[in-house]
Amino acid sequence: MTAPRTIIVAGAGIGGLTASLALAARGFRVVILEKAERLEEAGAGLQLSPNASRILIDLGLRERLAPRAVTPDAISIMSARAGGEIARLPLGEAAGLRAGAPYWVMHRADLQGALQSAVNDHPDIELRLGCQFDDVASHARGLTVVQRRGDARRQETAVALVGADGIWSAVRHQLFPQVQPQFSGLMAWRGTLDATSLPREHGSARVQLWMGPNAHLVAYPISGARQINVVAIVPGDWNRPGWSAPGEAREIRNAFASPDWPSTARMLINAVDGWRRWALFTQPDIGEWSSGAVALLGDAAHAMLPFAAQGAGMAIEDAAVLANCLGESAGDPAAGIAAALNRYGRLRRGRVLGVQRAARQQGRIYHLTGPLALARDLAIRAMGPRRMLARQDWIYDWRP
Repeated sequence: MTAPRTIIVAGAGIGGLTASLALAARGFRVVILEKAERLEEAGAGLQLSPNASRILIDLGLRERLAPRAVTPDAISIMSARAGGEIARLPLGEAAGLRAGAPYWVMHRADLQGALQSAVNDHPDIELRLGCQFDDVASHARGLTVVQRRGDARRQETAVALVGADGIWSAVRHQLFPQVQPQFSGLMAWRGTLDATSLPREHGSARVQLWMGPNAHLVAYPISGARQINVVAIVPGDWNRPGWSAPGEAREIRNAFASPDWPSTARMLINAVDGWRRWALFTQPDIGEWSSGAVALLGDAAHAMLPFAAQGAGMAIEDAAVLANCLGESAGDPAAGIAAALNRYGRLRRGRVLGVQRAARQQGRIYHLTGPLALARDLAIRAMGPRRMLARQDWIYDWRP
């Protein structure tokens, strides 16, 4: 019996870990290179709509994730102009049954921890922490991937390399050195607070989306509903790379101090003591997602604004499609690997571009002011919650 062929995955974020599990399920040996010495929380909370949660469940992760996740009852759309809720989109268990998978919100560290635990338990996956991708060269037998740990360099042969190493991807820089992330002019501030510190009506199991003049605010429960994750999006010039720079509470509180923001929205902002901030960069369409036996996945290929709550979801979808395409090439020579990766990019690109457009459009809608904000609120009320939720079916109902 021949040994499983090796695929090297650069990056142990959500996309890289999911891809590794999906590839191992298709019979590949997987080596994950992660430059961090240990995996730590980067960003506080995330939303996993059914298109993403069903993939994780199919990979056998339900028992690991369900105790850590919260299934929100609804998404409350709140208008600063109107002073409160203008629509409530039903979620909960009934919506999960209709979609065939749950809508989950959870702490990002809980998802990453569950994925890492599954990876560590899998005999065909090796996670190398403190070991980063350095270089790659192609040859008749596949690829030679150079990895570095401190000053020591090591070479390893693989049939494919997957760059899941984020928006500042070293793998993408090797393939497409001319491609650079673009700053959006927006900053995201995030913090958490104890759910018991809010009045009961504000600590319920729902996602709150506050739309206001040139900014918006999202809050939802995480960590078994013991904490509330708060994310505020505002314009800004600060554009350093990174996910978790310290932020001055006074600065973000001042951004929401205007009387245009109701007291309930300001209460959420003021209740957070420790803020982190990150500049929102996006990745322009690179056209091709692969070159030969090297492919990109997740933010390395298509970093997007978070306003459709699909950043993690698209990376998880990428992982499933990538594994399917490579699994179907299992009996082919090296040319078959390259063709499979090319097919993976063709299958994913159109959908991801559509989600990127939707995220940009939703951000513009959230930040409307004056008469346009009034027209938006009236249109949402007229549409009604079920029609509003149905507009997401093309995202939520997707299956690999």
